Amino acid sequence: MYKPLRTTNPVLKIMNGALIDLPAPNNISILWNYGSLIGLALTIQLITGVFLSMHYTANIDMAFESIIHIMRDVNHGWLFRYIHANGASLMFLFLYLHVGRSLYYSSFKLESVWMVGVTLYILTMATAFMGYVLPWGQMSFWGATVITNLLSTIPYIGEQLVQWIWGGFSVDNPTLNRFFSFHFMLPFVMIGMVVIHLLYLHQYGSSNPLGFNSDSDRVPFHPYYTTKDALGFVLVLSLFMYMVFFNPNIFTDPENYIKATSSTTPVHIKPEWYFLWVYAILRSVPSKLGGVIAAFSGILIMYTLPFIFKTNKNSLAFKYSEKMMYWFMISTFLVLTWIGGRPVEEPFVIIGQMATVFYFSYFLINPLLMKMNN
Repeated sequence: MYKPLRTTNPVLKIMNGALIDLPAPNNISILWNYGSLIGLALTIQLITGVFLSMHYTANIDMAFESIIHIMRDVNHGWLFRYIHANGASLMFLFLYLHVGRSLYYSSFKLESVWMVGVTLYILTMATAFMGYVLPWGQMSFWGATVITNLLSTIPYIGEQLVQWIWGGFSVDNPTLNRFFSFHFMLPFVMIGMVVIHLLYLHQYGSSNPLGFNSDSDRVPFHPYYTTKDALGFVLVLSLFMYMVFFNPNIFTDPENYIKATSSTTPVHIKPEWYFLWVYAILRSVPSKLGGVIAAFSGILIMYTLPFIFKTNKNSLAFKYSEKMMYWFMISTFLVLTWIGGRPVEEPFVIIGQMATVFYFSYFLINPLLMKMNN
């Protein structure tokens, strides 16, 4: 046990309760660093995004040229743009690692924390999608056209809904303006959701590899975990800046360096790598409406985890069958990500359909295994 830091300063009291004197499990590993690293990536995106918005022009005739202006004429504009473009990949990488760790250690048992976390993931996807449209390259334009057109499958109101989002009868200037506005505003909504996420986390206490909490094995957050987080920041920022300086276009589609035109369609339209698994599920269903339902279900089904995975056990107590199902799920996710970037032809079509079935079967079979092993 440790003695909490005493202070009469109200600001220090808040910092004391939030970070310095927060009781934290003494056995959490580096896998618990991903949450703070997501916060680091979000901060990077906010700062660079604000600077980029000062020189960006949300107009279909000038958006592409404004990006060129940022890259060539604005002092250090190329650096801010490359950091922002690759920072999205950095954020999604840690998001997926964070979710993977939560699945393995059954952190979804903290229902409120998990629900807010899934909502944050959906907001991040929406923000990233609208940001990808802003450069107004070929892949930006056609990606926006394809994805927004999916809403036309909604019975009765689909066509009107798409035209309302477009602000016309095609992806045009009103669409770009709206996407820019929402891309700028949503991160501030995300900050509010992050605060709620942390408040719930501090209410219940962080999970740990053993799966149970007790008041006798707690240590103060500072200096034990502030030091660990700081080390993680240094390592990640070093690797990230190496990528920005030496290979900044590793995740950029060459088609996006061509100005958007409705007269020429790219040979293979595909989203960024962090959306590929959803795109693979979407393509695996022959029916357009069925594909949309499957794609949205693949994301929204994560809300059900605290209710369908009813177990008091942690990962260390899992049976081999349950651990095999977990790694089967991870393998399926990686296969879907790979398939999403492949052409729509055999054998990729059948592999994608099989992987989609395996993905949803995880949420059906694993709860039964847990019930049998309890």
